[in-house]
Amino acid sequence: MKRLFLLFFLAFTTLLLAQKPKNIDVEYAEFSDINQTEMPGAFLLTGKVRIVHDGITITCNKAYYFQEENYAKLFGNVQMVQGDTLYLNSQYAEYSGNEKKAYATGKPVLRSPDMTLSTDTINFDRNTQQAFYNSFGRIVNKENTLTSNAGRYYATEKKFQFLSTVTITNPKYVIKSNHVDYYNNSGHAYLFGPSTITSEKNFIYTEKGFYDSKKNVGHFLRKSYIRYEDRLIEGDSIFYDRAKEFASATRNVKVTDTVNKGIVKGHYGEVFKLKDSLMMTGRAVAINLVENDSVYIHGKKLMVTGKKGNQVIRAFNNARFFKSDLSGKCDSIHSSTKKALTQLIGRPVIWNGENQLTGDIIHLIGDNRTEKIDSLKVINNAFMISRDSLGTGYNQAKGLNMYGKFKDNKLDYIDLIKNTEAIYYVYDDATLTGIEKKISSSINITFDENKIDVMTSYKNVESQMYPEKDLPENARRLRGFIWRGDEIIRTKDDIFPPEEEEFDAKMQQESKIDAEKENKPMEIRKETLNYDKQKPVKK
Repeated sequence: MKRLFLLFFLAFTTLLLAQKPKNIDVEYAEFSDINQTEMPGAFLLTGKVRIVHDGITITCNKAYYFQEENYAKLFGNVQMVQGDTLYLNSQYAEYSGNEKKAYATGKPVLRSPDMTLSTDTINFDRNTQQAFYNSFGRIVNKENTLTSNAGRYYATEKKFQFLSTVTITNPKYVIKSNHVDYYNNSGHAYLFGPSTITSEKNFIYTEKGFYDSKKNVGHFLRKSYIRYEDRLIEGDSIFYDRAKEFASATRNVKVTDTVNKGIVKGHYGEVFKLKDSLMMTGRAVAINLVENDSVYIHGKKLMVTGKKGNQVIRAFNNARFFKSDLSGKCDSIHSSTKKALTQLIGRPVIWNGENQLTGDIIHLIGDNRTEKIDSLKVINNAFMISRDSLGTGYNQAKGLNMYGKFKDNKLDYIDLIKNTEAIYYVYDDATLTGIEKKISSSINITFDENKIDVMTSYKNVESQMYPEKDLPENARRLRGFIWRGDEIIRTKDDIFPPEEEEFDAKMQQESKIDAEKENKPMEIRKETLNYDKQKPVKK
């Protein structure tokens, strides 16, 4: 039992000795004295004083060393050196050997090989390897100058945490925030709370973001946007490359063009500012203001290129458009603002009221002066179908090509030329008098409030009127008749096919989940961190 106690006592004593703080060692001083009146319990050291303690070397002009407390007060040209990487200079400092903590004031400067911190007061805890200050401080490194009203430096991680009125000044931009975690070696800055990045070219706002000051790329989350002089880019997640002036955004993306009065929305977008190029997918829609009305264009993929007055909008795969008085769909849309020309390609169909127009290719021609639709061309296999408003039949007219004119954005008249045919339901007031079938060289149709008013045939006209009972159903359709009434786009939401709506619901759910995780740590995109390692895309 005694042996067991002895072993326990020796182990406990060894633990106490191991935990006992090391004493401060005075290596050199030109003069030393004890003055109990001036400084009770202290050794006065003057002249090239050199003190060491557990890996730190301290030099100064004068020191009071309290041996009993293992503590020193240091005066004049104080320098503390930890290893060969951390230097703390000041005019006055205090150091505790028991607590391994330092306090420096009088123009203190904390330096490492790649940064310098200057402020009014610096506290340094060697146990945690953290230095902190609560007054205005300035950090200077190769790339940036950083200022804040409070901060903390993590020496092991070479990380700064700024918590009040933070400004990072770079020759190309200025970052402002109230909370920034900055890694000195990598140049990575993590922004929390309302933060801005301002440059000559743009203005960035985020409430949770990341910026690599060496690669000049960033990743921004939560209420983020990039604003140029003529463009605003918004999205749940935005990647930005300053050198290329390239931005990509994910979920609830919105690009507003203030010059061209346009908006492009979707769930993934890419903007090449220097190339005046924009691409959007994921329930993508381009919205353009035309004479107090909006035109909505959708495609599985949208591309907008060109400067003001010379923009081109391209919509690919199941393209659709909607305007309050005109809508349509086709395989792809090509629209040029300079030419005021919109081309519908691949099974195009447009509806103006209850009038359906189809052909191999449809051109809509605008007037840039009035910002209105001026006319249309239907090239090859032109076909017009209009539902009989008083019955169940369909008025029809077809020809090789069709040319039409709009008045106040409503179809005013159309001309069908070459090998034209027509079927027309003739009424006397509200009574059907017969169904007329015509063959001619050309047909002119005028409209009143989007309804057929007069149909006139020209040259080589062959016409016959049939009582309704004498004309069988299969004879009431011209060859090539296809009524696509169930596809009519009646609202701006009808431009999206079902699969796009399902995708949108999924994106909104993900956005809601992320919004509920307010304190979720920031996850930086892998492509952001490894941006310089990516292989260029082959064109």
